[in-house]
Amino acid sequence: MSQGVLRMRLARADDARAIGVLSRRVVRQWVLPDQPRKAGRELLMRLTAKAIRQKIIEGQRSHLAFLGEVLVGVASMRDDHHLVHFFVSTRYQGRGIAKRLWQRAWRDAMHRAGTCRFTLNSTRCAVPVYLRLGFRADGPERPSPNGVLSTPMTLRLPAKVVKRA
Repeated sequence: MSQGVLRMRLARADDARAIGVLSRRVVRQWVLPDQPRKAGRELLMRLTAKAIRQKIIEGQRSHLAFLGEVLVGVASMRDDHHLVHFFVSTRYQGRGIAKRLWQRAWRDAMHRAGTCRFTLNSTRCAVPVYLRLGFRADGPERPSPNGVLSTPMTLRLPAKVVKRA
């Protein structure tokens, strides 16, 4: 597979299938083992090409990371402050892709809406990743309305970072 230069761009509706394939693969390997069966099924349903395409059409911004022609990561933000999906393909983890993808997503939100406070609900396996990106837990792990076990997390960007971006 081509290693190439990491390039990023915003998702288009026709990217939905590839986003869904990547997201479901990561979720099946890393997220589902810690989730109740019903919550896992519902989570996978929110990651179908049809569901993702609809979110993109409705204006949800998803940043995509590619190595060559291979989609290796996705970061989707709701309302320019809540990170709803953040996945890096298993074989490409540990290469700094998550950090660069997150920087791209927060800079976009900051430029669009002046956002300096970000939120997310992290599954158990991803908490260490988000801690390394600067997020802090806002409370203990708990079930979401859909039954997915997650930890609410927040990141506040320092004023000096916001000014530089």
